[in-house]
Amino acid sequence: MTSPTFDLQSHSLHSDGALSAAEVVARAADAGVELLSLTDHDTVDGIDEALAAAKSDGRLRIVPGVEISSIDGEHEDLHLLGYDIDHHDPLLAERLTIWREDRSMRVSRMEDALLELGWHIDEAPLAARRAAGKPVGRPHLAQAVFFHPGNAERLEAEGLSGDYSDVLVAYLTPGAPAFRRRTTPTVGEAIAAVHDAGGLAVWAHPFWDIDDANEVLDTLARFAADYGLDGVEAFYATHTERQTRLLVDAAAELGLLTTGSADFHGPEHAHFNRFRAFDTYGRVPNLGTIADA
Repeated sequence: MTSPTFDLQSHSLHSDGALSAAEVVARAADAGVELLSLTDHDTVDGIDEALAAAKSDGRLRIVPGVEISSIDGEHEDLHLLGYDIDHHDPLLAERLTIWREDRSMRVSRMEDALLELGWHIDEAPLAARRAAGKPVGRPHLAQAVFFHPGNAERLEAEGLSGDYSDVLVAYLTPGAPAFRRRTTPTVGEAIAAVHDAGGLAVWAHPFWDIDDANEVLDTLARFAADYGLDGVEAFYATHTERQTRLLVDAAAELGLLTTGSADFHGPEHAHFNRFRAFDTYGRVPNLGTIADA
């Protein structure tokens, strides 16, 4: 089966990816991606670099994008993708700055919690990112714990020595000991920000954040009815065939777009290390005007 030639979620050094925006574009093109979106978390700083790289390369097109972390009731970290945004829009820039500041304060609270729990933290890479004006997120904090030599024995004892993502899941996800929730934005505010910037709002990887299928479908319908959600990332690296088909069918009933991605973070990432590594399971994506980028 031929993999899709679009890949509409990827990350660079501007958020929690391992490569520069230009390197992400080059890797995507080498993998046969023809339509790519750079969707760094709460920032659009890499988009101009990606656009320039794509123009120089000539093998693929770029959809200006962003991934916004948001809250919805008891759900503390749902992700909204914005596509075809005006990434130079001043109101969007202002909003993203406010939300990054909130995330930064949350990371500081989680860092304090990890220290209280007795973990050592390698401050150097965190300080370097902050000095360069780059955001510090939970993956960076997990790496600062994982790679500190003072934690080696404890990591082994707790079964967390495989990869830094083990620390992320065990300590920095909702319900975990060092997790601290965001305070802003809500899903509605994130969708409004995307729309105000001329873009389309898509709910990213629903089954990554919510396990229950009925809750996912109810939430999808509510986001569409209450906030004007435009689409859902039905095709995703970790979605099963059943999950994919449920989302595609629901999107068709609700009149929503269906996008997809392998969520590339870098060639060494434990889970998201290859472009086009997702399946459509025989269903036809509905990219709408995103396909015309």
